[in-house]
Amino acid sequence: MRSRAKWFFLEAVRGQQMHNSLDINVHHLTRVEGHGNIVVNVNSGKIEKLQWQVPEAPRFFEAMVRGHSYQDIQTIVSRICGICSITHSLASTKTVESALGLKVSEQTDKLRILMHYSEQLQSHILHIGYLAAPDFFGVPSVVPLVARAGDVVKIIVKTHRIANEWSDLLAGRTTHPVTLIPGGLTRIPTEQQLRQLQQTLKDAIPDLKTIADVVLSIAGGIPNFERPTEYVSLKQTNPSAYTFYHGGITSTDSKGSVLPIEKWHDVANEYVVEQSTAKWTKWHRDSYAVGALARFNNNAELLSPTAKDVAKVFGLAKGCCNPYMNTIAQLVECVHVVETSIAMIDELLTKGLKDEKATSTPKAGKGAGCVEAPRGILFHEYEFDKNGNCTAADICIPTNQNHANIQKDFEKLVPEIIDEGQDAVRQKLEMLVRSYDPCISCSTHMLKVQFVR
Repeated sequence: MRSRAKWFFLEAVRGQQMHNSLDINVHHLTRVEGHGNIVVNVNSGKIEKLQWQVPEAPRFFEAMVRGHSYQDIQTIVSRICGICSITHSLASTKTVESALGLKVSEQTDKLRILMHYSEQLQSHILHIGYLAAPDFFGVPSVVPLVARAGDVVKIIVKTHRIANEWSDLLAGRTTHPVTLIPGGLTRIPTEQQLRQLQQTLKDAIPDLKTIADVVLSIAGGIPNFERPTEYVSLKQTNPSAYTFYHGGITSTDSKGSVLPIEKWHDVANEYVVEQSTAKWTKWHRDSYAVGALARFNNNAELLSPTAKDVAKVFGLAKGCCNPYMNTIAQLVECVHVVETSIAMIDELLTKGLKDEKATSTPKAGKGAGCVEAPRGILFHEYEFDKNGNCTAADICIPTNQNHANIQKDFEKLVPEIIDEGQDAVRQKLEMLVRSYDPCISCSTHMLKVQFVR
């Protein structure tokens, strides 16, 4: 009897050890932009390897713009990303204007912000509806959702189309804008076009509420996980606004202080790691997060009324440190940019649109510019010679600012869920990466060179 009891005990221990052993190798994670790997090796409860890897070949846009005129830079850097091309063009144009000392009119500023909002909606809806929603429904892609939730998929497609047409109107096309130039815009919409856009956006509010209702109905699929971290974003204080475009750099660790954009190197502190062709960053801690949840945590009290209502329904409040809730913060921002744009169009129409001619003169200078990409804070910096040709460039992508934080999330999450089994652990890690909505290929611009004599 004693030997049989010992056998059962040893089998139970062996079974527990096997249950606590994981071998996960997700090669090129799906439903994200670019190539990223998840590697987890756990042996009898001991974590031997746990990595978020970025193996993608580096891209050298900073080298591409050197030697080019300040007038051509935004056209080149807009190709960094097909999803965030307007954002890169805006950051680039602001940087050029900073270096050349150019000021833009209030009308140009508002039209550019409206242009930027179009891309926020475009990108967020793409992520919520096509990339993240399948995780909540427990299906591998958006295709099975057509049969399960066809009406909602149609609303997602409709809202995405509205965002595309909004970009077309203000940027000249859906991606890679052609209306942005240093000092202004090459063309502006008519008052009639703005009125039509405004009505379209008003009609979109009920659809966004429907999307929120559906996401809420499946929100039980959002893992209950928290890891306190630093959240970095823009903050605008004069006038106060939930900003994607103006302001300085702040974080949840900054105790209310705001750094000028020119100090962005003091924030990002980029460094190289072996497992990634994209640099990592850190500020007050070993890592920080950027994106919708970061903006929310630093600016939530400045959201539009309906956006605040949506956040409240989901229980999303300042101080949230569950990275999976970034998708919910994106949904809140969708409502905010639409509602805010309706009011901004009123302001433009009340003052009346004016034809404005943009002029610029080349000169030597150095400037930094920043906007909030859908995925987080984006920094550009250029230097020009007296002829206005670029002599140096430095660009810091939102996703490369998130890579270290994804790794730190992995390191806290896996020990907490190790008993759930390999499939559940793999699924939650995939969902975690997707919650950051990463643009992985955009972030890869590191090259390690070993010189051999």
